[in-house]
Amino acid sequence: MIRINEQTENEVLQDLKVGDLVTDGFSKTGLIESVETTDDGLYKIYEIYLTTGRVITTKR
Repeated sequence: MIRINEQTENEVLQDLKVGDLVTDGFSKTGLIESVETTDDGLYKIYEIYLTTGRVITTKR
């Protein structure tokens, strides 16, 4: 299981793939359905969509 939080390395976030088991450490745990990455010029934003319908969002 991969924990997604402020300390998660960029390499780990870049290597996420469909089917990985992830958690935010609190209430969002599940298998990855899809990962979207956007760049707003200041931050790279990762939106991790889980099969449970929840979304984990983190900025780097």
